[in-house]
Parts: sequence; structure tokens; C-alpha cells
Amino acid sequence: MTETVEVDEQTYRSLEFAARMSGCTAGEVVARLVAAASMPPPKKEESEQMEVTSGVAVYVDYEGHRTQGIYDRATTRIDIISGPLAGRSFKTPTGAARAVVAHYKPGVSPNRNGWAFWMLDDGSGRFLQSIRETS
Repeated sequence: MTETVEVDEQTYRSLEFAARMSGCTAGEVVARLVAAASMPPPKKEESEQMEVTSGVAVYVDYEGHRTQGIYDRATTRIDIISGPLAGRSFKTPTGAARAVVAHYKPGVSPNRNGWAFWMLDDGSGRFLQSIRETS
């Protein structure tokens, strides 16, 4: 069964743009937004635990778009938490950087050094490289 939701013209254009950018339909964009908004907030104990284990907040501004993520020091994984790539997880900062570049500028080589691509989201202006642990 298909239902219809009325939105203003600007909202519809934004939905169509988001759909093109993420390679899905406008309906799928709405479904994802509804699913994300329907998640119950974590209980206080869970949110306190998340703060301890959630990793390091990072971001990149690329082609006029900010993408935010969480860097896990133990695994070097980056989980994207905003933008069209939200919900995707990458084994390395470089893998995540390549995905961002490929998404926003598919015509260029996505090869990037993720350690020098992602910024710490703490106002310091430092790259992720600055906290990289080397053996």
C-alpha cells in the first residue's frame, strides 16, 4: 500500500537531491529519516557508557559538505554519523575518506590519506594524524 505525504516544493527538491546523492528514491530517504527519528533515546546508563566507549569525534568538510564520524582508537574504524553516508562503517580512516570523495566528486580519483583528511571535532584544528598511535 502506498500513501502520499504532502511537502512544500523546497522540501521536495531537497528530498530529490538527497535521493540522487545517496543513490536511492525520495521515499527511501524519508523512510531512513523516519527510522532515525523513531529510535528511542538511550537510557541514562547507556548514554554514559556510550561516552566512555564511543571513540573520538571527527569530521571533514569536502566539496561544501560536512561529514561527521566517530573514530575508534582500538580498531582504527570510522563510523559515519551524518550526511548521505551515515550508518556506514569503514575499517580505516583512508577507506572512509575515499568513500566521501567518491560520493561527492565521483569524477576524481578518491585516493586520499585518511589520517590527513579527517579533522578532530574538538575545535583544535588538528588532523586525525595527531592522535595516531604508531607501533
